[in-house]
Amino acid sequence: MGWAAAALGGGLLLHLDRVAPWVSLVALACIAWRMTASMTRRAPLPGAVLRTLLALLLVAAVLARFQTLNGLTAGSALLILMGAVKLLETKTRRDEFVVVGTSLFLLLAACLDRQTMLRTPLYLAHGWVCCSTLAMIAYASSSPAPGAAAGPILFRGRDALSLAARSLLLAVPLAVVLFVFLPRMTGSLWALPRSEEAVTGLGDTMSPGSITRLTSSYEVAFRAHFTTHPPAPQERYWRGPVLDDFDGFTWRHRANIFARRQPLLYLGPAYRYQIWLEPSSHRWWFALDTPVEAPEARVFFSAEYELQTAEPVDELTSYVAVSHTATRAAEPLPLLARRYDTALPSDRNTRSVELARSMRARVNTDREFVHSVLEMFRTGGFAYSVTPPGLGENSVDDFLFDTRVGFCGHYASAFVALMRAAAIPARVVTGYLGGEWNPIGGYFIVRQSDAHSWAEVWLEGSGWTRVDPTAVVEPERLRRGILDLLPDAGTAPTRLLHTTPWLAALWQRWDAANAWWNARIVRFNYESQLGILERFGFDSPGARELCTAFAAGLLAWLAWVALQLGRTPAGPRPDRLGRAYLRLCRKLARAGLPRLPHQGPLAYAQVVASGRPDLTDPIGGLLHRYANLRYGRDEPMAPLRIARFEREVARLRIRPASRAAPSTGKPRPGRRGP
Repeated sequence: MGWAAAALGGGLLLHLDRVAPWVSLVALACIAWRMTASMTRRAPLPGAVLRTLLALLLVAAVLARFQTLNGLTAGSALLILMGAVKLLETKTRRDEFVVVGTSLFLLLAACLDRQTMLRTPLYLAHGWVCCSTLAMIAYASSSPAPGAAAGPILFRGRDALSLAARSLLLAVPLAVVLFVFLPRMTGSLWALPRSEEAVTGLGDTMSPGSITRLTSSYEVAFRAHFTTHPPAPQERYWRGPVLDDFDGFTWRHRANIFARRQPLLYLGPAYRYQIWLEPSSHRWWFALDTPVEAPEARVFFSAEYELQTAEPVDELTSYVAVSHTATRAAEPLPLLARRYDTALPSDRNTRSVELARSMRARVNTDREFVHSVLEMFRTGGFAYSVTPPGLGENSVDDFLFDTRVGFCGHYASAFVALMRAAAIPARVVTGYLGGEWNPIGGYFIVRQSDAHSWAEVWLEGSGWTRVDPTAVVEPERLRRGILDLLPDAGTAPTRLLHTTPWLAALWQRWDAANAWWNARIVRFNYESQLGILERFGFDSPGARELCTAFAAGLLAWLAWVALQLGRTPAGPRPDRLGRAYLRLCRKLARAGLPRLPHQGPLAYAQVVASGRPDLTDPIGGLLHRYANLRYGRDEPMAPLRIARFEREVARLRIRPASRAAPSTGKPRPGRRGP
């Protein structure tokens, strides 16, 4: 019973950080109740009526909490609770098997939920415990074979763990064959609802005036591996949501699926790279500056050169993209787009509008106006800070004329507002800037702390042109991350990890291992399978070649298992009494009296008496004593009697049949031996 409870408890631990606390408390209380009743026999178990009421109450509680019994979270909680209630009525071997089966389903649910490398040892350990529990249940209820001890005496916990470990090791090659060669479908056999857990990421709104402290998260946003030479640090702008709707305080993304994307002339080198995008609660796929096209057919390539999907990114996503960091418009900006990207609320930020118009009147071209605004930011006493003061409803006015302290969002917002006030089309672009190089994995790590916002303005002859006003206030931001630039921006553990060289190196190794795990194991798909066949020499492999390789691998595994089982001794090692009995049987076999497999000790004594009447007393006595010790009632003096039985078997000498004479197993007086 303890093993079944341990298996269920292990399944609970795998979901401890996912299920509600009351679910864990109820399950632990049921496990403790059952174990107390088994060990002390003083805690009565609930009757059938009480168990039924408890089960119905728990089902109602799960339904009230999740509004459904379906889904990974609700289903796991219900499975944990029902397994705990089942443990309270477990009496038979079948009941224990049901509890272990529940634990295995909890293991499957945990594997479907999270496939991180860190949790893999936990899954393996729980599977080992469940298999060991199955072995304990099977052997504890089996009857002992002649010459072996009874199940509970002979088969101990370490025997079960050893048997389960050997069995799992035998199954490892089959698991590899299934993983590598079993043809994978392009879709999913089931669809799991998304978790309620919130994940950080860029949104489609920005209100810099409402943020008084920018907390830099060290969480990974995505990883980027360049197959070509990577761009310079000041060119690593990763494009995300474009915000072009402004109400005077908040910038928002305006979805316009009918807008036509302006054709571009791509200048400079093309950068090809692969992105591993971490799960988030948003729909954006990030790309370097301006991508050439959508990486996949299901991704929408918007008029603002954004990459969007219909569903939020709820799992690790990998894609390959090609981008340019320098472009030129091939056509003029349409009038409707110009009207959208110069719109400002008429009753907000009036001082900023007047400032922009007066500055525009002093220059001749839009380019000169852009430079004059950047010069104002550079020389006007503006400062970069992650702890700016709050702003009012006229956020741009408050920032330009009062506080003059902010971070990238403040500067991008103010710059675009000034451009629009001067009738120059402009918009805010959000995304990430830079990235940390991981020399072990050969890729860039872009973290949430690298989040950034900049501006794009439409200039005749060039089209949409990137302008980063933050760069004139804090030029180092183009080459260094927030944590390098402002060490106090992150939390204490983040600062320690970032500033300690050996911790940073250790973290990079761990991140490289995780990236390899996600790319090679978690994201292993049909294309990866075909790539392996190509390395084995198959030309243009397909499903037929994959099935052939799978069948060959399966047959090879079966042959290997048959060979291993042929070398494996049958059954566990006998105990002390069983070893003495087997020694006695071997001595009798050498004397011409072998024991048949179906013969017990008493039947064997009759065979010995009929074949060698002279051995009836000494051998028959030993066989009867073995039967009493093995199958009789336990006695306090049993260990001493077992030791005496061992000594007499060791001293026993059996004469050949031609020289038969009564033998007691003891030397005759006056002689050194028989």
